[in-house]
Amino acid sequence: MSIVRIYVPCDASALSVGADETADAIALEASRRGIAIELVRNGTRGMLWLEPLVEVQTPHGRIAYGPVLSEDVGSLFDADFLQGGAHALSLGVTEEIAYFRNQQRLCFARVGLNAPTDIEAYRANGGYEGLRKALALEPAEIVAAVSESGLRGRGGAAFPTGIKWKTVLDAQADRPDDQKYIVCNADEGDSGTFSDRMLMEGDPFTLVEGMTIAGIAVGATQGYIYLRCEYPHARRALDAAILKAYEHGFLGDNVGGSGKHFDLEVRLGAGAYICGEETALLESLEGKRGQVRFKPPLPALKGLFGKPTVINNVITFASVPVIFERGADWYKNFGMGRSRGSLPIQLTGNIKHGGLVELAFGATLRELLYDYGGGTLSGRPIRAVQVGGPLGAYLPESTFDTPLDYEAFAAIKGMLGHGGIVVFDDSVDMAAQARYAMEFCAAESCGKCTPCRIGSTRGSEVIDRLVAGLDAPKQEQLLRDLCETMTYGSLCALGGLTPYPVLSALDHFPEDFQPKVAPVRVAG
Repeated sequence: MSIVRIYVPCDASALSVGADETADAIALEASRRGIAIELVRNGTRGMLWLEPLVEVQTPHGRIAYGPVLSEDVGSLFDADFLQGGAHALSLGVTEEIAYFRNQQRLCFARVGLNAPTDIEAYRANGGYEGLRKALALEPAEIVAAVSESGLRGRGGAAFPTGIKWKTVLDAQADRPDDQKYIVCNADEGDSGTFSDRMLMEGDPFTLVEGMTIAGIAVGATQGYIYLRCEYPHARRALDAAILKAYEHGFLGDNVGGSGKHFDLEVRLGAGAYICGEETALLESLEGKRGQVRFKPPLPALKGLFGKPTVINNVITFASVPVIFERGADWYKNFGMGRSRGSLPIQLTGNIKHGGLVELAFGATLRELLYDYGGGTLSGRPIRAVQVGGPLGAYLPESTFDTPLDYEAFAAIKGMLGHGGIVVFDDSVDMAAQARYAMEFCAAESCGKCTPCRIGSTRGSEVIDRLVAGLDAPKQEQLLRDLCETMTYGSLCALGGLTPYPVLSALDHFPEDFQPKVAPVRVAG
């Protein structure tokens, strides 16, 4: 009898619900029955409500079962699940599950296929083909291809990646031997986001390859992954992948036999939300307190240690290999308008089917919330969603037909940000959510500028007076004036974007700001 390959995810989301115990139970039961198996710990497929998701390789494809707890293992063996046998937990062929089948997975295409740090499997599935093709080009041609693809930063600002890379490529052209850096912002701190973690834990070579291409493109020889310390599983996967990349000649003094040099290492951040802002991140990476820098100069000209620096987030770098593997023209055929390629969307909060969905730009919020998410877990109507992290706007049902597009979201005073969607049903108090935004800003402010540091504290106080009915019209105007000051007076996006959730809650859900008690009129 041939050895059957069984896949059990090893990422943090699966581990949190017992994946290790399930894997141990499968190994023990197979041994007890004298059955030879190969147990592969892969990355999650993104269907998190089904974790631990167990897959079995059969002649008919990979058959999925889930969620599989350790106590379910005996009955799975009894049902001959190693041959795809029928069971109450059977989900059919993984690729045919509707949630998974209808996606356009580009940077997440390999997540879940094999063990995350198996470099041979990575290469067998197209890995490092993008780097090979990039190495055949001149640096300016690499940058031009990224520009042609239409790739924009998959963080908050959605800045065109090619422009940033070209600025670094052209920097200090009179001193070509001067140091340049590649920095990955892996300080994933937005509420409702986990795509960075999922990719680093499930397919770290994609990030390593993307950063290597960036280094070759702009003439940088050193790269750093700035990783939040709360991601220990990602750190282990990245460290192992980097070591194997060195061993196989994809990092170091002779990248892919090209004679080009690129080194890469992981550095841990202490978990401050402000270090998701690129200049505060650079300060932290230099060993200083994470505070925002004044701009200009831009990091592309004077970044890490005062040298030209490309700084992008995980998903931006992870999108690069497929651009060169398939071609810029192929990549830009996904999406709409100026939003090209795909975006990993994370569905969280009060949602029935939470997980990660990667789709080309252009899908609507309604499609994501109902076709993929299945509506709320509570069964109550969806009242609001927050898109783009704790600084994103709260959007009502009337906006759910808005397509995922940077400009379309800007038109409704929203932002896509990192692609996180947090869902709320009709029991939510939107005034409390608005106050939370101000509280969050006050707690996470680096303290460098007054509008953010003081404005957020005053904002919480104003909202308290507003909902208490203490001269409500005056308090509402004061809150709007304060938000305007924060928007235009803050040094960075933390203070500048905090008004988005506050004003959106006030504009779309004004009834929640009505006094909870009889209104009080303040004399004078």
